[in-house]
Amino acid sequence: VQLQASGGGLVQAGGSLRLSCAASGRTFDSYNMGWFRRAPGKEREFVAAVSWGGATRYYTDSVKGRFTISRSNAENTVYLQMDSLKPEDTAVYYCAQSRVVRGTVLTTETMYRYWGQGTLVTVSS
Repeated sequence: VQLQASGGGLVQAGGSLRLSCAASGRTFDSYNMGWFRRAPGKEREFVAAVSWGGATRYYTDSVKGRFTISRSNAENTVYLQMDSLKPEDTAVYYCAQSRVVRGTVLTTETMYRYWGQGTLVTVSS
């Protein structure tokens, strides 16, 4: 399985970015997908997750109302639309694919088996 994340970059506070994660190697529409991030000097944390069919979405409190996770099973891709970005959103963002086929959407790292290489998002003040 390969997950290729892209779309990171430098943006001013209040701006927007759209991250993409293209997956290959497993039946994409059978697995939940998630986004995590690691800010400088901090541990990796959960950001958002979407169920295998796209009907269920979870967000960490700090991004609710600003970030939107979505997926295209036809394109084997998961997206993270990030609006109203803040300097504290600066981090390396990772996409991940769940361990279990069509399982419950979970927010813990250990529930995800495959990880992308990360894409850096820098928000300037």
